[in-house]
Amino acid sequence: MPQAAQPETGRAEGRAGLAVSRDTAAQSQLTLHTRAEGDRLVVTVRGDLDLDTDQELRRELRAALSRSGDGIDVDLGGVEFCDCCGLNTLLTLRQQALDVAKSVRIRAISPAAERVFALADALPLFTAEADTEAGAPSAADGSGNSGDSEVNLRVKVVQLRRAMETRGPIDTARGILMAVFALGEEEAWDVLVMTSQNTNIKLYLLAQQVVGSIKGAPLPEAIQEQLSAAVTHVTAVHERARTGQ
Repeated sequence: MPQAAQPETGRAEGRAGLAVSRDTAAQSQLTLHTRAEGDRLVVTVRGDLDLDTDQELRRELRAALSRSGDGIDVDLGGVEFCDCCGLNTLLTLRQQALDVAKSVRIRAISPAAERVFALADALPLFTAEADTEAGAPSAADGSGNSGDSEVNLRVKVVQLRRAMETRGPIDTARGILMAVFALGEEEAWDVLVMTSQNTNIKLYLLAQQVVGSIKGAPLPEAIQEQLSAAVTHVTAVHERARTGQ
């Protein structure tokens, strides 16, 4: 079973350990550049995708999606840091695009961003093949908005199939973390994603280990340490967001 975070000394050490990889590097400011390519817009993103830049990223990508005829291609090749905020923003935008018979595709991705998307098994969702499976229109089929209801139905089927494969253990693990560490739902999700990233274990596999821990299969010490450190980091970030600091 995951152990609750230790009092201040241990928590501070965990937080410092997580911060090293970012704080020792030069901080980058988020920049976005948009250009048209036929019926689609290409949005080039550079900098950090985290809680501090999330609102700007959401606003600019939604605006680009609204202006586009068929959807947007996102170039993440210049992203230097990416956490679960960036992932969640792109997943939400993809659903919004499909709801209006458009699509969101990732044209290029940096190693920093690819790691987060790969751990959540989300990268295949941002391809032309995934658009076809979900029923999103292409410039060739001229389907427009007339098939919205059918598109939505296909999207729900695809999402349900993926959810059936991974959602159960992830939701259970999130509930365990909420109980053990007194976290909110969003905080528990962020802790899972951050721990998955820092241990290089796919999200659903990590969730299975957390669930197994309450059945007598102890978590490896390295995972326990990363969970505790992630709790410290995530709770601090969410507290700053709540207080506006």
